[in-house]
Amino acid sequence: MTDTGGFQDDDFWIEFYDFLFSEQRFTQAEELLAGSPLLAFPAGARVLDLCCGPGVFATPLAAAGHRVTGVDRSEDLLGRARDRAAGSGVEIDYVAADVRDYRPDRPFDVVLNLFTSFGYFDDPADNARALDTMYASLAPGGTLLLDMAGKEQLAGRVTPPKVVRRGDDLMVQTDTVLDEWARLRSDWVLVRGERVTRAALVWFVYSAVELRQLVRQAGFERIEVFGGFDGRPYDQDAERLIVRAVRPA
Repeated sequence: MTDTGGFQDDDFWIEFYDFLFSEQRFTQAEELLAGSPLLAFPAGARVLDLCCGPGVFATPLAAAGHRVTGVDRSEDLLGRARDRAAGSGVEIDYVAADVRDYRPDRPFDVVLNLFTSFGYFDDPADNARALDTMYASLAPGGTLLLDMAGKEQLAGRVTPPKVVRRGDDLMVQTDTVLDEWARLRSDWVLVRGERVTRAALVWFVYSAVELRQLVRQAGFERIEVFGGFDGRPYDQDAERLIVRAVRPA
């Protein structure tokens, strides 16, 4: 039996990598970039991908001609991201840093934080610091795109437990609501042959109203909320909770 430390532990990303970052997810990112109006940036834009992981979005963004920097605290994921960039023939500046403390040498036109990479810290003040980083990393007039599974979507799928198979490996995910819907706990069990690995993940979850307020408190304006990368409204048919906002000029 092996236990990992969750989001802040490289062992978690290593052990569960195949379930978190399947090739289908990389293909999906390429398709989203090709068709999403929210991801259509001016040619040659300077883009910061915060919590970039193994370069799911950073690589196709660079292939599209943007100047991309990826920031993540996981050395293992950054190593995979660098390998993927090299294999794709693109140049990306990857930086190992904590999202709460990172400050760039030059501001960016766009800051991305995608696929529920926000709300991981136990202290709400630390999550606010992550938003401060997003604000400080943007040039005046620059755009933030913040994407996650919203509380409204999660409410419809926290039960029953999810079972996912990758080849001979089996992963079971059980979600539990905490603190009157302030946070979610997700217990993962991975069975790989005779080896069993467990992870317990806890993060803050947000409704559209709550996330809009946090973004406004961080100093952003012109805040818009969408229910998917296709720009659909955030309503009963929403697939994601996506906030687009601008740093004031």
